[in-house]
Amino acid sequence: MEALSASKWFLLCALLISAVQSTHCSVTYDKKSLVINGQRRILLSGSIHYPRSTPDMWEGLIQKAKEGGLDVIDTYVFWNLHEPSPGNYNFEGRNDLVRFIKLVQKAGLYLHLRIGPYVCAEWNFGGFPVWLKYVPGISFRTDNEPFKKAMQSFTQKIVQMMKSERLFQSQGGPIILSQIENEYGLVSKDFGAAGRTYMTWAAKMAVELGTGVPWVMCKEDDAPDPVINACNGFYCDYFSPNKPYKPTLWTEAWTGWFEDFGSPIHHRPVEDLAFAVVRFIQKGGSFVNTTWLTPFLQSHPPPPPHNKKKKKK
Repeated sequence: MEALSASKWFLLCALLISAVQSTHCSVTYDKKSLVINGQRRILLSGSIHYPRSTPDMWEGLIQKAKEGGLDVIDTYVFWNLHEPSPGNYNFEGRNDLVRFIKLVQKAGLYLHLRIGPYVCAEWNFGGFPVWLKYVPGISFRTDNEPFKKAMQSFTQKIVQMMKSERLFQSQGGPIILSQIENEYGLVSKDFGAAGRTYMTWAAKMAVELGTGVPWVMCKEDDAPDPVINACNGFYCDYFSPNKPYKPTLWTEAWTGWFEDFGSPIHHRPVEDLAFAVVRFIQKGGSFVNTTWLTPFLQSHPPPPPHNKKKKKK
């Protein structure tokens, strides 16, 4: 047999390493939790929305989140920022989603990518670009062909970008979850059969993109398999997924809400949030994402490491 040249040996080794890596990089789930590379995990997450701070701040915010004990960073993807006019995309500066995700990966954390592309997020027009309103015959978030065409095009754009940069966990990247649509349950009831059709279409469309990681729909009790329905709210210890073989996920643990004159102040004490999280995990929950993390990290230092020894006097 002819001896292999050095270049062929290098190529063979590279292929073997790639095969081993692809074998070990996976995200699945069972009734207890997400299963990452064969291990069940209880995951604590926090929201850092990349355009709500400057790129120079991202690494520091992510590091504070890690030092505070988080495993996962959560972010929406903001359609109106990335496609300000049809077919013209912007991923520079504050919009540099790939750079943000790679900083999360550099810190050794996972990422939950909430594509939407309707995100609500206390953001202008819920993240929809204004030009979408003027598409002939369009009706938002229902079984409407002009809307579905535009939504699918943007979702595919984001997923393909993530795949090209090898950012899904199935490729060795940090993204372990993706979300399609956002809190659609109440909207679906208003639209009736058309809402149900649209929701089912959106789930099928997302799964067929082949990311290799699970998709979730929050506040959507009818999320079809294999999409996981998840809870949003101040408390989620009452929540159970719609199938017994799906994990119990809390995608938004609300820390507060806007203030209206004369209305209650929805700023909960941290002790209440901690109790709610512990209660949720006690009831079988395995993933908790805390909202409004960015402004908190900007104004609060992380706690000291647990193993830090006190100096002797």
